[in-house]
Amino acid sequence: MASSANLEDIPSMDLMTELLRRMKCATKPDKRLILVGPPGSGKGTQSPIIKDEYCLCHLATGDMLRAAVAAKTPLGIKAKEAMDKGELVSDDLVVGIIDEAIKKPSCQKGFILDGFPRTVVQAEKLDEMLAKKGTKVDKVLNFAIDDAILEERITGRWIHPSSGRTYHSKFAPPKVPGIDDVTGEPLIQRKDDTAAVLRSRLEAFHRQTEPVIDYYSKKGVVAQLHADQPPNVVTAEVQKVLSS
Repeated sequence: MASSANLEDIPSMDLMTELLRRMKCATKPDKRLILVGPPGSGKGTQSPIIKDEYCLCHLATGDMLRAAVAAKTPLGIKAKEAMDKGELVSDDLVVGIIDEAIKKPSCQKGFILDGFPRTVVQAEKLDEMLAKKGTKVDKVLNFAIDDAILEERITGRWIHPSSGRTYHSKFAPPKVPGIDDVTGEPLIQRKDDTAAVLRSRLEAFHRQTEPVIDYYSKKGVVAQLHADQPPNVVTAEVQKVLSS
């Protein structure tokens, strides 16, 4: 938001929209959420809806790390040193960057964490940091979906590279298999949309993340979503979970 000195330069429409948003947000309960789910489970579809509905900030740890490095914050400089050496950025550093991020005004009503924590140690460090602020994770939304359904979802995706148009061999097929409807050019599959790549990603996901789900289940904050349903059904399920 601009400083008050040049508020008169902001179009009134934008000011009104922001004012109305803030009034709506003031009545919303605070929420600190973690989204967990394998690639293709629909987290990317649901998180903007949840963010807008509850006035939360969306914290994707990869993006935050890149932003901290670009802004040359003290933690960003440390993270860059680790990355330049080809090392993993330490859990403490990532939690530190989350700690910094949630002080922003946009995170006042809470946050959605996506892609973190991936291990129990990370979950413990996150909880310690939140406890120091007198808060905790309210809900962990587990986008549960059968691996076979994911495989069908992901390996059926085809892309027209120059326009970005996407097709799905089962759910949204092109008129002619392997050919873009508009230009007649061939469609491609992304390298990471193949069954072999997906299987290895899913194995890693289950190995790392299931212990995290168990950890939060013991705290009674995990909500299982049926992520194999159509997006609007999942949205309704999320809203039901978050209003309880």
